[in-house]
Amino acid sequence: MLNAAPDFELESTGNKKFRLATLGKNLVIYFYPKDDTPGCTDESLQFRDLYAEFSKIGCEIIGISRDSIKSHEKFKEKLSLPFDLLSDSEETVCELYNVIKMKNMYGKQVRGIERSTFVVDKEGNLRKEWRGVKVPNHAAEVLSFVKEL
Repeated sequence: MLNAAPDFELESTGNKKFRLATLGKNLVIYFYPKDDTPGCTDESLQFRDLYAEFSKIGCEIIGISRDSIKSHEKFKEKLSLPFDLLSDSEETVCELYNVIKMKNMYGKQVRGIERSTFVVDKEGNLRKEWRGVKVPNHAAEVLSFVKEL
C-alpha cells in the first residue's frame, strides 16, 4: 500500500511557484538546513553533478530549506544548480514532512531542519524517505533507488 505524498505549493527560484500535485513526474525532494553551508553545499553539488542522469530517467529534483528566495537565488547561481530551490520560511512543508527537529548547536537546543530526502513517484506516492542523511554518496544512493522505480 503506497502513501500519497503531502501536496504543497511554495515559492521557487526563477520567480515561480512549485506545486507538487501538478508535476506529473518522479521527484526527489531534499530538505537541507541552510544555503551556503559546507554540508548543504556538498549535498547540492552531488545532486547537480548527477542531474543529467536523473533527468534522463524522467526525474526532477528540488531542494527545500527555510532560507529566503533571495538567498536561494544566490546559492543556486553560485553552484550553477540546474534545479529549483524552494523557500519554506513558514516551515509549512517542513511540518508536513516532519523534518523540523531539535538540534544541538554550540551547546544550545535549536529548531532546525533534519537533512532528509524523499522520493515521490509520478502518481504522487511517497516511495522512499531518508532521514538524518549523511552527505557522502547520498545523491548516488538516491539515483540508484529512482532507477528501480
